[in-house]
Amino acid sequence: FDSAETLDLCLSCGPVFGPMSNVTMEATTILSILKKKLAFLSGGKDRRSGLILTIPLSSDQTSMEELSTTLDYLLSIPSEKCKARGFTVIVDGRKSQWNIVKTVVLMLQNVIPAEVSLVCVVKPDEFWDKKVTHFCFWKEKDRLGFEVILVSANKLTRYIEPCQLTDDFGGSLDYDHTDWLNKRLIFEKFTKESTSLLDELSIINDSEKTSSMDKDKYLLSLCLSLSTGHELLSELQQRRFNGPAWCPMEEELLAQPQVMKLLDSLREQYTRYQELCRQRNKRTQLDEIHAKVMQVVTWLQGPGSELLKTHQAIGDSIRAAQALQQKHEEIESQHSEWFAVYVELNQQIAALLSAGEEEEVAELKALQQQLSDVCYRQAAQLESRQNVLQAAQSFHSTTQELSQQLDGLLGMLCADVAPADGASIQQNLKLLEEKLQSVEAGLTSLRQKGALLLEQMCSQPSWSLEETESPAGEQQDNVQQIQAVMEEMQLRKQRCEDMVDVRRLKMLQMVQLFKCEEDALQAVEWLGELLDALLKTHVRLGDDSQETRNMLDKHRKFVDVAQSTYDYGRQLLQATVVLCQSLRCTTRSSGDTLPRLNRVWKQFSVSAEERQQRLELALNFHTTAEKVLQQECVEAELLDEVDSLGKTLLDRLTMPVIFPDGSEQYFGSPSDTAAAAEGVRERITNTHVSGCSMATIK
Repeated sequence: FDSAETLDLCLSCGPVFGPMSNVTMEATTILSILKKKLAFLSGGKDRRSGLILTIPLSSDQTSMEELSTTLDYLLSIPSEKCKARGFTVIVDGRKSQWNIVKTVVLMLQNVIPAEVSLVCVVKPDEFWDKKVTHFCFWKEKDRLGFEVILVSANKLTRYIEPCQLTDDFGGSLDYDHTDWLNKRLIFEKFTKESTSLLDELSIINDSEKTSSMDKDKYLLSLCLSLSTGHELLSELQQRRFNGPAWCPMEEELLAQPQVMKLLDSLREQYTRYQELCRQRNKRTQLDEIHAKVMQVVTWLQGPGSELLKTHQAIGDSIRAAQALQQKHEEIESQHSEWFAVYVELNQQIAALLSAGEEEEVAELKALQQQLSDVCYRQAAQLESRQNVLQAAQSFHSTTQELSQQLDGLLGMLCADVAPADGASIQQNLKLLEEKLQSVEAGLTSLRQKGALLLEQMCSQPSWSLEETESPAGEQQDNVQQIQAVMEEMQLRKQRCEDMVDVRRLKMLQMVQLFKCEEDALQAVEWLGELLDALLKTHVRLGDDSQETRNMLDKHRKFVDVAQSTYDYGRQLLQATVVLCQSLRCTTRSSGDTLPRLNRVWKQFSVSAEERQQRLELALNFHTTAEKVLQQECVEAELLDEVDSLGKTLLDRLTMPVIFPDGSEQYFGSPSDTAAAAEGVRERITNTHVSGCSMATIK
């Protein structure tokens, strides 16, 4: 076996690593002595299962004091049960003198007299006087308390199995003193540190407070101790299961249970410590969350609410409302930072609720409810204020637009009306009506938006704290301001309506004036057309009395039409005079229309009178001529009368119509007049021919 397995076998045996309660000293304090290998427990056992203690003496002078110290340390390691089985001590004196061997044997009497069962002194091949030495130890047997035998190295197997002897004595048991010492140091260090750490953890677990720095320190120590213990236990278990065919009894394997017990204790304390840290961390988290929740609640109910309470105005113009909106956005920005904290806290609380205990859950739910109530109430206040400001901006915007519309309407009403014609007046009147309708629609919109603003103001949620008088008073001022604005706009609109009524009446009168003037001019034109038709087309006098009589009737009707046209024109001109007086309009051009109408009418009257006289003369002429034609006996007087009437009629046809202004105008064209005269002459000729024929026949 190699040296590591030898040491593992030693470590796996109870006598080597017993409970540390019996250890009176530590290896670290006598490390320099232990390194000298003055004595060692190889892990081998005699046939009685007693431990084998080997003391390899060298040719150099051995310090009895260091050897005693080494023996004290080694003999403090085994348990009492192992000690009760006794020790077999191998004193290797092959390289030493008899006096030193004797001294060592006698030392055993002082160190472990009760535990020593057999002392095997390994002698050299050519050594001391056998008789002397044998007699000496035999004589001291009762006083020593144990048997001492001298034996050669090759005969040592008579007393001890070869597998329990190291290769120094021809055995097969491997032993590496350096490896054993290192493992022993590790074991003692682990045991010492673990025990100390367990004591500290026990105190810490019972204390109230533990800093994060202490937590990190103890966690690191625990991890190191657990790692060391597991490595050590792994070494012990590996030696037990991978060792030689022979294996010590389970009751002797005390090193592993001790390490396992320490590891279990460490794990238990570690678990308790972790649970304690978890509870304390959770409590710390709860305290931190509670502090943050109260910080958010305090700000929202304090400075946040004060910010909203002190900014309740709605402004008196669109610019003022926009400035208030900008200020509100700044307030919202401040609230957003706290709302972000609320969201983060809500997530933390939700995470803790999923794994919290009943008491913690109740506390967390109460905090969450309190935080949510305050945040939602504050958010509602912000939203309500935002709605009020938006409604106020819309109200002021509509007020401004309505005011501009009223100003435009008033400017239009205050401007002089001097249109060129009736169409422009109609256009202005239409524009005036459109502006009035726009004002009416604007006022209706203002009332609606004012009502909406009042509704938004009245529907604001109440504050979490008792409301002060200041916001209520300011809100009342806002209500009065809104009502005053709407009343003012109503009064301005009413004044404009009154002015519109006056302007509408005036413009309608002007339209009527222009209409009368236009119709009067139309009457003059119509009368002129009648005159023109009379003079140009009314030339014929008829071929007989019946035709002339019909033409005379048509002429009278024609004159009646002209008379109606003249009367209509006079009435229109009289109406224009009245309208001009009502409108105080003295610059109208309707003054020359009446003279024109009268002039045309006089010309028409003269022409119509002349036409009627010619038709009446023609009727007498045709009637007399027809009498002559109807008589069998023609009287000369009738013929003379026909000639006279015909001549008179022919003379009238050649005469012009003389108008009152002295101007003259002929009926028809010369050809028309000649044709009419020719008809009269023909009628005269026919009458004379008819009269002469009747006279001849007679």
